[in-house]
Amino acid sequence: MAASSEWHCEKRPLSKNESFARENENVPETGCLSIIVLGASGDLAKKKTFPALYNLYRQGFLQTNEVHIFGYARTNISDDELRDRLRGYDSICTSFSLSVHIFCCGALWYLPQETGDAECVSSFLQLIKYVSGAYDAPEGFQALDNAIYEHEISKNSTEGSSRRLFYLALPPSVYPQVCKMIKNYSMNRSDLGGWTRIVVEKPFGRDLASAEELSSQIGELFEEPQIYRIDHYLGKELVQNLLVLRFANRFFLPLWNRDNIANIQIVFREDFGTEGRGGYFDQYGIIRDIIQNHLLQVLCLVAMEKPVSLKPEHIRDEKVKVLRSVVPIQDEEVVLGQYDGYKDDPTVPDISNTPTFATMILRIHNERWEGVPFILKAGKALNSRKAEIRVQFKSVPGDIFKCEKQGRNEFVIRLQPSEAMYMKLTVKKPGLEMSTVQSELDLSYRQRYQGLVIPEAYERLILDTIKGDQQHFVRRDELKAAWEIFTPILHRIDKGEYKSLPYKPGSRGPAEADELLERAGYVQTHGYIWIPPTL
Repeated sequence: MAASSEWHCEKRPLSKNESFARENENVPETGCLSIIVLGASGDLAKKKTFPALYNLYRQGFLQTNEVHIFGYARTNISDDELRDRLRGYDSICTSFSLSVHIFCCGALWYLPQETGDAECVSSFLQLIKYVSGAYDAPEGFQALDNAIYEHEISKNSTEGSSRRLFYLALPPSVYPQVCKMIKNYSMNRSDLGGWTRIVVEKPFGRDLASAEELSSQIGELFEEPQIYRIDHYLGKELVQNLLVLRFANRFFLPLWNRDNIANIQIVFREDFGTEGRGGYFDQYGIIRDIIQNHLLQVLCLVAMEKPVSLKPEHIRDEKVKVLRSVVPIQDEEVVLGQYDGYKDDPTVPDISNTPTFATMILRIHNERWEGVPFILKAGKALNSRKAEIRVQFKSVPGDIFKCEKQGRNEFVIRLQPSEAMYMKLTVKKPGLEMSTVQSELDLSYRQRYQGLVIPEAYERLILDTIKGDQQHFVRRDELKAAWEIFTPILHRIDKGEYKSLPYKPGSRGPAEADELLERAGYVQTHGYIWIPPTL
């Protein structure tokens, strides 16, 4: 071998994930598709899952001749009763330029404003069949399996070639028993190109131990490529744009590091409180509800290295590397808050210390980000509603224009509302004098992409699940690494070692949070407000 000048290639064995992907690439998916919504009578299904399925159907991604939708829940209702609940009340609607919004029982249903609208809705609803049963009883899931099988036979699907997608719009506490029922009584045979996949919603546990227990229970029943842990933030248009922005634009490549960036903020703000969800929210708090999942997923995409390719596993590998590089959170870099009036909700305990606001600094110990604070901030009952990424660059050395007091350069990605990205920069103020002012280079989606409707996150993620693309879903080791970051501080909050500071509804939150940002090196711009451009 050493004396030979020829190259020799040795075929290495595929890992389980690679093998699964290779099999799916080689076997065409020709069988019919059954989408099963478990918890079909609940709020999540009505507000998110069924509207997303309807929009996919309306746009042609779900075809009448190959798909059928099954609702499953404990509520004893008929097919038509479920359809009527989803159809809503046509007399209560508000017209907008691109859609009609129908409000029903707190649900928001999006329908196109076209003459064929009623016919499209009716044909979609006819695809839905309802099966009633308990979540821990074999009889219900056997009945569900029989209903699915009848649909597959009616479509002349070869046994084993059909596809079954189970969407668990349910509390995580019932995931293990429901998954066991699916595994034992409702699985599709996958030997002829068919598959069974399950979609599970957050929260994935309350801490590292509970998340690992839940992962183990589900993992004993399904392989990792069959499990889709959904985080709807990964389906947002501008979150999905992050990889393109970072790795397809040359001018970002040399700037995106500790040499040029002073700090990065990832912010989630709501201008309303718990709104009747106080009892549920009090079990989790703002860190478990928003920061540990949504904001941390965004951080991974902002901070990760370029993946080898766009294959899901290569992207998720890089995200895990970021999470494993996060150092323990320091006490002095955390501020918690609870808005006045939170405990007026009768479902919230009078002694609750649950934070409705949190600002914390994460630090990444690697060559690119050493010394750069990542500021994660989330809160309810604040003075505005928005979610954004704010990358603040360092001050210009040798500032000959003496304009540092006006503010630093910032690259801002507005995730919601009014999706946009803009670069704050200093320019000459128009006129005869040589004076400077802050302005922006602005890409506002509503103005630039007129006539295009940005898909809802759930539409995109359900379609990814059907395609078998796990890029925008959370892998088990990724989930574990995320909980390892936050579990220590969450346990201390639960024990009362961290106290939530009071703040007034409609404010910026506790004043201590702004002081923390200042200590972290964030320089606030005074006198500049970004105004979304009008059409």
